[in-house]
Amino acid sequence: MNLDKSKKRIAKRSKMGFQGYPKISLTYYGKTSAHADEVVVEFVMEEGADIQVERFSSKTDAREDEVIQSALVKMIERSEAKTVVQSEGVSISG
Repeated sequence: MNLDKSKKRIAKRSKMGFQGYPKISLTYYGKTSAHADEVVVEFVMEEGADIQVERFSSKTDAREDEVIQSALVKMIERSEAKTVVQSEGVSISG
């Protein structure tokens, strides 16, 4: 899947707001706010359930990595997530 299509699918799902569970949260981390070298995916099956965490790292910006973005879309689709939460920008990691 191409990068623009993946990013648009994720953005569309995240703009829908809370739709119930399962829920996937995406947070991008980097040393600066201009470059995300990691994305953390948190999956919650139902309210109160344990959070499952998956991390993807990239030497380039993870937000512009076609392989990572395609994998995120596939995770969302396969988990049948009803809610997708995507944090704005890049969180600074130490």
